[in-house]
Amino acid sequence: MSRLLMQALEMAGHDVRIASSLRSFIRDPLDSAAVNDIQQAAELETERLSTLWRTQGPPSCWFCYHPYYKSPDLIGPSLCRLYDVPYITAEASYSPRRETSAWGDLQKTVLEAVNQAAVNLCFTERDRVGLRQASAAASLVKVSPFIDATHFLAADAVRKNRHMVVVAMMRSGDKMDSYERLAAALRQLQGVSWTLSVVGHGPLYDEVRECFQDIPAERVQWHGLLEQPDIAKLLASSALYVWPGCGEAYGLAYLEAQAAGVPVVAYETAGVPEVVKHGKTGLLTEALNDELYAHAIESLLNDKRQLKVMASNAVEHVSNFHSLPGASAMLTGILQRYIDQ
Repeated sequence: MSRLLMQALEMAGHDVRIASSLRSFIRDPLDSAAVNDIQQAAELETERLSTLWRTQGPPSCWFCYHPYYKSPDLIGPSLCRLYDVPYITAEASYSPRRETSAWGDLQKTVLEAVNQAAVNLCFTERDRVGLRQASAAASLVKVSPFIDATHFLAADAVRKNRHMVVVAMMRSGDKMDSYERLAAALRQLQGVSWTLSVVGHGPLYDEVRECFQDIPAERVQWHGLLEQPDIAKLLASSALYVWPGCGEAYGLAYLEAQAAGVPVVAYETAGVPEVVKHGKTGLLTEALNDELYAHAIESLLNDKRQLKVMASNAVEHVSNFHSLPGASAMLTGILQRYIDQ
């Protein structure tokens, strides 16, 4: 998403530069030595940039993507105050349950930055509500997640009947949980005709494959990692995109699938409803209910007419509400409103 934000701003004619490569991710707030090392590194970066700005002039604004309690912006806020530079965040998040935990001080740093920001861009209603509950004064603007849909809209659609696809990394946490839930649902559909393409790799590749060991090998094709044009071709040959989306912030892969005309079956959870419209571009089911999820898959596989309507709706949905050109225009308008005053 951060790369897409840069691309959208550059499309509008803005000169976008990465100010610092410092990674402020903090694995354990009780590891005082590690926290201190990151804070010292941030101070050095702040000094370096301050020297640069004194000689070359400060930027028109500072843009920070996804500050949250584990990864606060330790550079931008202080520099922006010193040089009177507008500060912007995108996809900042706040978790009330962290207030009284060991993460409390770091989360306070995030909230201070959110309050300082000229504007905070919120990609989901959940994030917007969370920030508003944490701060009545923060400047918040709701924006839609978006993708560069060029490859996906241009892919030739030669659908394989009853063929499904998923594109996802294979790592611990929500991704592994989704693979487990998908396999559990598909095991209930052994008597239904279908095939599945799986695109992705990661540290839990072997564990993911084990989840599908009870499913006949000829039904599942493992593609590993693919480049975007190849993913677009594979999507265009598929009838349905299946990914539960446990804990999914919103899921850009859902937008890519829909841009290629592939309806989605996912959980109605977290930020998924921000990008998949239930009954229009796919079906959303109750989270963690394997039976309901399996039934949704079967119902669409058995309804070619509905699949065709949803496929058309999906392309239109992404083109109208989640495209790169639209996002570029939207971001330009936001900058004009909150920065160019």
